Amino acid sequence: MRLLAIMPADGSLLRAIAATIALAALAQIVATARTNGLERPPMERCPSSASTDRPARPPSLTNELAGPEGSALRRLKNNRTARQVRRNMRGRPDREEQAGGRQGGTIMEAGRKVYCARTSAIAFALALTLSGCQSKGNVTEVLDPAAIAAPAEQATPAGQNGGAGPAQATQSLGTGSAKVTMLLPLSAPGTAGENGRKMRDAAKLAMADIGNGLLTLTIEDTKGDSTQAGKLAVHAITTGVKVVIGPTELPAAQHIATLSGSKRPPVLALADNFAGSAGVYAVPLSEADSAAAGAAGLAAKGSKKFVLLVAGGQNAAAVEKRVANGLSIYGATLAVTVPYSGDGAAKAVDEMGSLVDTPDAVIVASGDSSPSPVLAALKSKGIPGKAISVVGTNRWLEHPIDPLFEGAYIATLDSSETGPIADRFRTTYNYPADVNVAYAYDMVALTAGIASAVGPDGFSKQVLENPNGFRGSTGLFRFRADGSSQRSMPFYQVQKGALKLVAKSTSGF
Repeated sequence: MRLLAIMPADGSLLRAIAATIALAALAQIVATARTNGLERPPMERCPSSASTDRPARPPSLTNELAGPEGSALRRLKNNRTARQVRRNMRGRPDREEQAGGRQGGTIMEAGRKVYCARTSAIAFALALTLSGCQSKGNVTEVLDPAAIAAPAEQATPAGQNGGAGPAQATQSLGTGSAKVTMLLPLSAPGTAGENGRKMRDAAKLAMADIGNGLLTLTIEDTKGDSTQAGKLAVHAITTGVKVVIGPTELPAAQHIATLSGSKRPPVLALADNFAGSAGVYAVPLSEADSAAAGAAGLAAKGSKKFVLLVAGGQNAAAVEKRVANGLSIYGATLAVTVPYSGDGAAKAVDEMGSLVDTPDAVIVASGDSSPSPVLAALKSKGIPGKAISVVGTNRWLEHPIDPLFEGAYIATLDSSETGPIADRFRTTYNYPADVNVAYAYDMVALTAGIASAVGPDGFSKQVLENPNGFRGSTGLFRFRADGSSQRSMPFYQVQKGALKLVAKSTSGF
């Protein structure tokens, strides 16, 4: 599923990223035009994840568009590079949208060859006449005045600001017309600060690859303090930036999600375990998406009836919804959801047994806590066994792998596999890239790609919530209207205390 992994790890990568982003967003704009009165081509149902059939090629865009837009694209057809780009367009319906009874999109892919981002941007600009650009507004329209005057104070988690190093100066990268602010815990102590500095280095690499002439990227130090992060975010939002990347602090991201305003710029939040909110998009892999993808991995192999044991809390409903939607794609069902908390694991397993007979699989979404108490209760009932499998989540891997994990299936990102940026990152900074590097690189590259294709005012919901998704160094991902993200990822089984690859890619959408 990693498009970038097959591309050369050199300067041509920037052109591939921009072309990929532009093609996906172009497809969405053309789809919008069709719904506004142009003829819509027939869609084929998306093949299952196990299918090896190549998706059908969509009809020629120039044949579908009439009037000046079609004439412009027909003139572009004579350009050799444009013909190459069209030859590498592929389409398939969006399975989750189709399962929910809504119009499906198409997942657009660039092929193995590398094409000029400028040509993709030209094609995108021509199609933009069908949908229009974002309107410009005053700063006062960004947030409600009350939210600006009195932002809610957020408690900083213990250990996030104690022992912090000296605050790092604001850094500005690039000279482009699209102003972007990135909020990172550069001077925070411990792991938070290390991750913040890794993300800064990833941003610098992405700017060198693609962003320097497109973005002016301002990197601010949150110090790992949620209150400081919230204040910096509000300042950025109210001073005309086009996109905010970050923060990494969960309370700050949750606070930003409560702010209202008709023209608030999009926020690409880098906080772990953030569920997302309208216009505030969750970038890192969530437990909900991991659980949905893991369940889909078994449903694709024939499992039909599932049970969800989920840690109680604010994310429980999001996990249940994502799992149910993901299973519906494969004709499988979530028979029952049993929340649990604290020492209620055994009781939850007993309740499960009284509500449903012989499920094909039990999904355990343990949240912040170790799944071991639930797994011990399941083991006492003979689960997992020949008839019943267990599905875990990425949150399990925040804890040492327990013998009770044996046999469980988990869909998660491979933290050591960051595509072609890994070698260049190590060469540039003399330390290895990880998944945090990949998240930061992808968000800066995505922002630069949109700025290249649409211009500095092109960061609309239509483009960012394109159901076709985008491909980055962590694989295929997309943002939804509720701010959540969905990702494809490898599918593993725990065998002899380690993750063994079962399938290279699975997803719950």
